[in-house]
Amino acid sequence: MSRLLPFDAHVPELVVLLVVGFVYLRSASTRRQRLLGAGALLAMLGVTMWPLGDLAASVSLTAATVQRLVIILLVAPMLLLGLAPATLSRLSRPRFIDAAVQIVARPGVALATVTVLGTATLTTPVVDWGATSDLARDVVLLVVVVVGIVLWLPALGVMPGTRRLSPTARAAYVFVSALMVTSLSFVWIFARHPLYPGLHHQYALLGMTPLFDQQLAGFVSKLGCYLPMWAVAFTIFSRADDQGIALEESPLHWADVEREMLRVDRRRARQHRGRGST
Repeated sequence: MSRLLPFDAHVPELVVLLVVGFVYLRSASTRRQRLLGAGALLAMLGVTMWPLGDLAASVSLTAATVQRLVIILLVAPMLLLGLAPATLSRLSRPRFIDAAVQIVARPGVALATVTVLGTATLTTPVVDWGATSDLARDVVLLVVVVVGIVLWLPALGVMPGTRRLSPTARAAYVFVSALMVTSLSFVWIFARHPLYPGLHHQYALLGMTPLFDQQLAGFVSKLGCYLPMWAVAFTIFSRADDQGIALEESPLHWADVEREMLRVDRRRARQHRGRGST
């Protein structure tokens, strides 16, 4: 493996991850948040650095699938849960970000976004592009992180000013989400020929043909997504009351009140500017 897959420390990416991780951990206010942040950082380092990161980028679709599952199902929710409410409020305060979060935190929009972006990052041109340069690889990974964050926004309900689902609705959302994350897995399993010419050396490094690697990626995608997400959905559902919690009765936090006041002020300012221009 060392001859065909030489060690690459990916120093620029490593520095960026460590700096972001340091700033992230400094913003944590509790031990739980620090543990979640450290866990997310370690998991991200594990799947993006050598050797798994390099295998995922230019060698194996199975390795790429494992990498994406870890980022989407582990790193993204840990990042959201590890941020203090005050930090989330500050990061989402700008008008454009607040408006975008308000839209994508809706279950239907989130599922559509995850399906479109997630599928796009696994198309043949994008995978082959990611295998050609470190910059392309990093861009694709950044999009995967965004996909993971969007996926978990409705389920976790941590963003200020977003509507919180009842436990039953959250369980249903997580259950259905598992189907969206694995949208291309059946294509990989039943394809008669390899779909990603940019990936190479599968047999020399892993002892499998490109077609077998592609089929294995399909099964890994299915099982690696269905099992944990359906377990989460079942746990949420089993802990919910029979009637659940009505959306209108979900707990209200000060951050939500503050965000609604900010939005009212912005609407009034926009209306005032509109009257002034007429």
